[in-house]
Amino acid sequence: MPYLIPARTPLTPEEVDRAFDYLLALQMGGGNYASGRTPATPELAFLLLRLAENIVFPVTGVLGDGEPHADSFALDEVGCILLSTLRDWTRDSPTTAVLGIARTIIRFVENVIPDPDDHGDTRATLETMRDEHLEWARTVQSMTERP
Repeated sequence: MPYLIPARTPLTPEEVDRAFDYLLALQMGGGNYASGRTPATPELAFLLLRLAENIVFPVTGVLGDGEPHADSFALDEVGCILLSTLRDWTRDSPTTAVLGIARTIIRFVENVIPDPDDHGDTRATLETMRDEHLEWARTVQSMTERP
C-alpha cells in the first residue's frame, strides 16, 4: 500500500513557523494548551512528520562526518524505524498523530540533540532549531523563486 505522504519537499518558512509554534506550545504548556492554540489537522500532522524527518535524518543517517562503522548503521536503522512508525501513524490517523509526533520530536531533541547553550533547556534548543530551519527554508525559497 503506498503511503499517502506528499513527496519530500523543503518546508516553506510559514510551515516551519507553524510546526515549531506547535512544538513550543506543547513544550511550554502541554497538550491541551497546544491543541487550544493550533487545532490538530492532517496538514499539521504532515508538517510535523516532514519536520521530524529533517531533524532525525541528519542525526541518525550514515552519511555523516567520518567513516561509517557498525554503530553508524545501527543508528541509521533506528532513525529509519522511528520515521517509518511516524509515517504509518500519520497515514492511518493524521489528526490523532499530531500530538504523538510532536511529543516524539520533543523527546528526540531532549535526549539526542545537544543543547547549544548547555543549560538543559529544550525550549532554547527548539528555538535555535526553529531559527536554523527558518533560515534554510528562506534560502531554499529564494533560490526557487522565479523573477
